[in-house]
Amino acid sequence: MELTMKYLIFGTGDYYNRYKKWFAKEDITALLDNAPDKQNTSLDGLPVLSPEQGVQLAYDVVVILSFYVKAMKRQLMELGVPEERIYHFYDLHKLICRTDQGQAGTYKKQIQYFGGAETVEKASCTLLLSHDLSLGGPSIALYHMARVLREKGDQVVFASMLDGPLRETLLAEGIPVVVDVNLQVETMREAAWTAAFSRIVCNTINFHVFLSERDTKIPVLWWLHDSAFFYDGVDPALLRGMERENLRFCSVGPVPGKAMAQFLPDVRVESLIYGVADVAESGGRQADGNKVCFTAIGYIEARKGQDILVQAVQQLPGDVRERAVFYLVGQNTSRMAGEIREIIEDIPEIVMTGTMGRKEIFGMLARTDVLVCPSREDPMPTVAAEAMMCRVPCLASDATGTASYIEPGENGMVFPSGDVRELAEKIRWCVEHYDRLGGMGERARRVYEERFSMSVFEKRVRELL
Repeated sequence: MELTMKYLIFGTGDYYNRYKKWFAKEDITALLDNAPDKQNTSLDGLPVLSPEQGVQLAYDVVVILSFYVKAMKRQLMELGVPEERIYHFYDLHKLICRTDQGQAGTYKKQIQYFGGAETVEKASCTLLLSHDLSLGGPSIALYHMARVLREKGDQVVFASMLDGPLRETLLAEGIPVVVDVNLQVETMREAAWTAAFSRIVCNTINFHVFLSERDTKIPVLWWLHDSAFFYDGVDPALLRGMERENLRFCSVGPVPGKAMAQFLPDVRVESLIYGVADVAESGGRQADGNKVCFTAIGYIEARKGQDILVQAVQQLPGDVRERAVFYLVGQNTSRMAGEIREIIEDIPEIVMTGTMGRKEIFGMLARTDVLVCPSREDPMPTVAAEAMMCRVPCLASDATGTASYIEPGENGMVFPSGDVRELAEKIRWCVEHYDRLGGMGERARRVYEERFSMSVFEKRVRELL
């Protein structure tokens, strides 16, 4: 007889939407959220409560559907929830598959095949596994790898845990696509359809459960893009117990490699910097009126540090602020985005644009004088490489991987992560030395050509694969 559990789900944002499919509505006691405006409302027909209210109800486990697992776990334990009753979405394999012993496949959801993916001759084909099909940095980087392999004559299939806008781009280029949501919870041995490929490339730490039980005869390249923040929910024993035969670790710059080294200090992590296709237009800068244009592009959240940029703008003298404009480009429905929106009501120089498509982003870069990467941690933001490609210098925190390629004052600028005063000083310098930004942009372009161009990336991929 199948066992059932009663769940409290902590988190109602992006990762709730990514993982809610694994829970039957009748098994969820309540949803928990720290945002006061969400509490005592309903979502998907379920009550949304504060954690304090929720833990008073009957439940078996609490599942955290958020990457802020450390703080949320600490909060639950302070409320009296035993640690052994707290799970993260990385732990869903234990929860979802636990009732399936002897009833193989009852949890499985339908796999979707596109572009002839189901008929590909797998024995001579490379499988590229992405955590989603968004237009985010890791997914785009893996897409560029697919193009490189195709151009050298390899057959490839691109697969993902989740569907998204990148699928149409892949199919338009004749690259077959598989969308298998079961990859969110399954090991490689359980995802039987992956076993016949000649080799596999996995993108991001999200695949650590998948790789924890695998056929070691199939060569796997694990391409890490994640900073330490994304390892918070990982079970260290799962990583330490992973078979390393035929498993090669690669990292997008030093940040992901250092994060993995905290768990596996003896593992060799090789460098594999992504490539960015050269789509820079030669039409020159498009001035944004008479303003110096600063742009920050990325999901608006604490990790990306847009709040640090807002605080820096607040510290600027009035005459400097009036000569500049600041665009915050990216998904703006987060809690932090709401807080920033209230603050900038009195700061007309800061504009929140919401999300943009790829064409719109390059249009924005064409009018940008300085790209600002104020992140608290960011392994190697793709948009920084794209800005350099477009001859836009970057003003980056030293917590971004990109900072290691910037020569301050020559091809960009670097400030200490979280240092609002220093960021404000760097912005002021850019406004007062506008005539020097063009030269910095030209030298930034050389960084792109030497580090992030497709020719450099293709050479490195050939060496590894």
